[in-house]
Amino acid sequence: MLDVAEMFVSINGEGTHSGQLAFFVRFCGCNLSCSYCDTMWANQQNTPYRRMTAEEIYKEICKSEVHNVTLTGGEPLNREGIFELLELLAQDEQLYVEIETNGSIPLKPFLSLKNRPSMTMDYKLPSSGMEKSMCLENLNLLEKKDTLKFVVGSLQDLDRAKNIIDKHNLTYRCAVYISPVFGKIEPSTIVEFLKQHRMNGVTLQLQIHKIIWNPNAKGV
Repeated sequence: MLDVAEMFVSINGEGTHSGQLAFFVRFCGCNLSCSYCDTMWANQQNTPYRRMTAEEIYKEICKSEVHNVTLTGGEPLNREGIFELLELLAQDEQLYVEIETNGSIPLKPFLSLKNRPSMTMDYKLPSSGMEKSMCLENLNLLEKKDTLKFVVGSLQDLDRAKNIIDKHNLTYRCAVYISPVFGKIEPSTIVEFLKQHRMNGVTLQLQIHKIIWNPNAKGV
């Protein structure tokens, strides 16, 4: 059984499928507590949720008639029963399944799946307060179908992101995105940093769902 905080159809606000329709499944609970978390409500003990089987979740996805599926949280890969759900979704070749994961959970067990999901993995930078929890092995496992996302809130974060990108040759390994902590750093500051350091292959990402709707809105 999986604890589902919400399911909804919206546009994908981030990543390689940004702007496209997606069916979102948000799971309860996270093993991290980032300073800028915008879904902290989903991690509270009193958060309302539905206990659902993998089959029930898959049926809801099919009913939506939306082929992009985003599993998010919380932390999806830390949920009991997630492997069963991924195996089920992998059998449906119409679906493009993306998992948003926080970078602390080892990816290796999930990469052996046939028709495996795309991983959109965070690397938590200093301002998050969670960098010590990163599973560094993951940086060498990401592939072309995957995305590494850096959420930056300061110039120190930008410096650290550049260091990680260069050290692990990440722009040759996977898609690399840098996104501002909403309200903490101007996107123009990030652009100037990218220009100054000639950071080819790195994409500035804005959370378009926070531009279209209220930044604190749920279900979007």
